[in-house]
Amino acid sequence: MARVTVEDCVEKVPNRFELVVYAAQRARNISRGEELTIDRDNDKNPVVALREIADETVQIKALRSDLIRSQAREPEPEPVEEEVQDLVPTEQNIFGLQEVSAEEEEADDARAIEAALTGRARR
Repeated sequence: MARVTVEDCVEKVPNRFELVVYAAQRARNISRGEELTIDRDNDKNPVVALREIADETVQIKALRSDLIRSQAREPEPEPVEEEVQDLVPTEQNIFGLQEVSAEEEEADDARAIEAALTGRARR
């Protein structure tokens, strides 16, 4: 088969920058195992991608959506406030709740009742 030239591809994708980006995306897709739409003829993935674009055997819109999806990044998680950290599960505490013994809970309840009866604020 004849060698592919940029002029063959520019007729399909007028912007040369876009052409390179789409061809690179298609070459990555081929590397990941997507099926070829033309015979390889001992060509490397970028050349096959350009030949596919020139022969219009791949859809530019599909390449564009693949490119956008591949470049999308998930937002970084927001910092966790100290109060919420007790609810985050850890290896020791798989349920994500702060473990409090029954004795500590009774002591807290007793302090709260005493503070309510004496009118002092609970600390």
